[in-house]
Amino acid sequence: FFDAEHFFDGYRDDPEFSLHVLQGAAAAGAYCLVLCDTNGGSLPGQVESTVREVVSFVDCPVGVHLHNDTGCGVANALAGVTAGATQVQGTINGYGERVGNCDLVPIIANLTLKMGIETISEGRLAELTPVAHHIAELVNFSADPQQPYVGSTAFAHKAGLHTSAIARRRDAYEHVDPELVGNGTRFLVSEMSGRSTIELKAEQLGLELDGQVLSDVVETLKQLEYAGYHFEAADASLELLMRAASGWVQDFFELESFSVNVGHRSGSGSRAWNEVAVDVETEATVKVHVAGARVVTTGEGNGPVNALDAALRKALDARYPQLERLHLTDFKVRVLETRQGTGAVTRVLIDTTNGEQTWTTIGVSENIIEASWQALVDSLVYGLLHTGT
Repeated sequence: FFDAEHFFDGYRDDPEFSLHVLQGAAAAGAYCLVLCDTNGGSLPGQVESTVREVVSFVDCPVGVHLHNDTGCGVANALAGVTAGATQVQGTINGYGERVGNCDLVPIIANLTLKMGIETISEGRLAELTPVAHHIAELVNFSADPQQPYVGSTAFAHKAGLHTSAIARRRDAYEHVDPELVGNGTRFLVSEMSGRSTIELKAEQLGLELDGQVLSDVVETLKQLEYAGYHFEAADASLELLMRAASGWVQDFFELESFSVNVGHRSGSGSRAWNEVAVDVETEATVKVHVAGARVVTTGEGNGPVNALDAALRKALDARYPQLERLHLTDFKVRVLETRQGTGAVTRVLIDTTNGEQTWTTIGVSENIIEASWQALVDSLVYGLLHTGT
């Protein structure tokens, strides 16, 4: 492979010289000539015309190496293939220097599903979503919910008209079957949702909710959203709520009580920059009932949530070894009603993964530790419900 760095810029400045460089590389035995948009400044029309010229000039395969500095990385790749390129260099999720390389995820999906061009082995396209999420976890990045084809909102629907239409004609609001790329349809639920949306969500979860229960769920959602909950962003907590409405009770454990103690032992003041080695000790004690037995455990951590997580896991690990697969990937706090200052209600969102899927849970309270506990418990219960041993 001969990577022709800065080729597109060079070709614009001196087409004749640039083509002769490629000709020399091919004569020297290069199997494939890779045209690089090194600074990422090219646009699709420029890429297509340049690649077409090169393909007609050389007698060997041509590839493209593209960056996303203009936001056209994927479009440039498709333009290059349209013009005759047979190889695309990129990265999963578009990770790379500056603003990233072209994203192979939508490139593979577009070439396969939209352009009828063979890319990966038959039957492997449904691995796109789990692979994209797994790579995000490996590099410790949060998965982009709006990533084309594989994002959690790529096939999400909220408005009542949309959800009703999806039930009758999926292609009205979904450009492909999400299952083809390993994703799925999501019905977002909020205080604006009607009975039809809740009913569709229940069917998706395999829950049977009769008319009165549906009405109760709709009313409960309105009350909770008014209190600060935001279930559009917390599908896992919503599922647990709807399961509870159907009569399900989680029996993994029952909380008796928890307590958290935070000790600050800095000698020169309360600010970290007064003394770099600020000594903060955090300890949590959890009392739960597991399989009929009362269990009391203590955990230490670098903060209240970490300590609570450690204590709860210590109480449950022996009974539920699959907890080892559950890892927190993101923790977000939003202050509601900021005019209340430090006494404001807080909303906590926790993202958790088991290595195969990622889910979000929510907690809301004037006490940030209580809000965190709600979200933490939901994350573990949902994980235990959907993660095999």
